[in-house]
Amino acid sequence: MSTYIGFSTIGQNKKFTLTDFALIKRDLANAFNIRQGELPGRPSYGSRIWGMLFENQVQDTQQLVQAEIQRIAAQDPRIAITQINVYPQDNGLLVEVELETRQNASAEQLAIFFDQTTQQATLV
Repeated sequence: MSTYIGFSTIGQNKKFTLTDFALIKRDLANAFNIRQGELPGRPSYGSRIWGMLFENQVQDTQQLVQAEIQRIAAQDPRIAITQINVYPQDNGLLVEVELETRQNASAEQLAIFFDQTTQQATLV
């Protein structure tokens, strides 16, 4: 079994090293916070969810959000999504995602809030 090692300065004071699932969560949060096409040289990286936040939150829009989350997760070979639930909120979307790592098949539930006001996706 391999260990994934990376680093992040977001929300860290002294220890910048992230490993395994903490690193996967940080990488996903980065992908959700970058609008698709904003990263130079990687036009397919990022999220189109920000354009969907201001649409009417009907079943079709929720299915588009689920498909977008599947697309983003498919770019990361370390994980597989087993379940997605989308809940409209007053000022954004709350998305619950159940992730499974491919290496050791451990699963974890993530809640991601896409906030229209701050234009940020945060793990809650």
